[in-house]
Amino acid sequence: MSQHYVIVGAGECGARAAVALREQGFAGDVTLVGGESHLPYERPPLSKEGMLAELFAAKTIATAERLAEAGIAFRGGFAVAEIDRASKHLEGVDGRAIRYDKLLLATGAAPRRLPGVEGERIVYLRTIEDALRLRGALGAGRHLAVIGGGFIGLELAASARQRGAKVTLIEALPRLLSRGVPEAMARQIEARHLAGGVKLVFGDGIAGVASGADSAVVTLASGRRIEADLVLVGIGAVPNVALAEGGGLAIENGIAVDRHLATGDPDIFAAGDCCSFPLEIYGGRRVRLESWRNAQDQGNLAARNMLGAGEAISSVPWFWSDQYELTLQIAGLSDEGTTIIRRDLGDEASILFHLAADGRLVAASGLGVGNAVARDIRLAEMLIGKRARPDVKALGDAGVKLKGLLAAA
Repeated sequence: MSQHYVIVGAGECGARAAVALREQGFAGDVTLVGGESHLPYERPPLSKEGMLAELFAAKTIATAERLAEAGIAFRGGFAVAEIDRASKHLEGVDGRAIRYDKLLLATGAAPRRLPGVEGERIVYLRTIEDALRLRGALGAGRHLAVIGGGFIGLELAASARQRGAKVTLIEALPRLLSRGVPEAMARQIEARHLAGGVKLVFGDGIAGVASGADSAVVTLASGRRIEADLVLVGIGAVPNVALAEGGGLAIENGIAVDRHLATGDPDIFAAGDCCSFPLEIYGGRRVRLESWRNAQDQGNLAARNMLGAGEAISSVPWFWSDQYELTLQIAGLSDEGTTIIRRDLGDEASILFHLAADGRLVAASGLGVGNAVARDIRLAEMLIGKRARPDVKALGDAGVKLKGLLAAA
């Protein structure tokens, strides 16, 4: 009987893994299972280009033709209820079953919900349908209230202002982007949003949200009331682990995998936003990453390891966010650093290098217009991967090329 490899989750990670299996020469059956009926599509544009383009069109990762040419069976709209590890079957909520020889869980993450905050005027951005609801509420004369000052909230605040809507953003903490973004850069982003007309509310929690037929009202802990046409809740994401947990797999801030993306079951792997894994370049620290690059990298790696490659995770975390004309890029984990060195690139673009106590470069955070920081962040990423200890003065001197520091490393 032909080997059957099944991938649950048809996002960036799952779709990439399916194609990579074929690229690696796997000749057995490949089935890609998606909970949504849509073909695999990219989620990052939903908060950016998807809001701003004249006509909304999701960016497809793999067309039906490409999947067919690769011999990948796509089963969209298939909700998996449970894993039967003993018989190696996936049980669908509709009673249908899928047999597997090896299984990859690429189930992603879901928006973190505010308890009891639901209704016609409340939206959590995850799907094409969510994006279409948001687009319909953005425009001149409309008011969007955003709960949460992270990437999703800020990207949508910028998109809404560019479409002419009023925006009030509420962040319970004293500043924006408190997780993973240096305060100096967060303050620059804050200034840009203020200049763009976003009203920012800091240090005030949510007492309640009431959704009516025509509007919603956010009541803050201070008693202040904010009325809006739509309320976006963007307070982070939680990994989709119910399927793995029900199957008896270990959970640790996501589906726990080893450095090869394998779970405790030798025939089940997990990758992307749904899993936590050890990063050797940070001493085996277990992390869970929500980023497009990580999903793509781990989709490729999972495919190779399902075929027996035995390769360890070696990529450096990388994140990015587009807001107005600005692009923020971060390589590495900035909270691993104890010292910050600033490099000014001109035209208000800059990079902050984060060094560990032993002088090792552990992260780099860049902010600038368009692609102003992209090349240097890429070089910094390679330095981090080499565990380099570059000269501090050279890091702060824009006249010293990072390419030279990389060669020396």
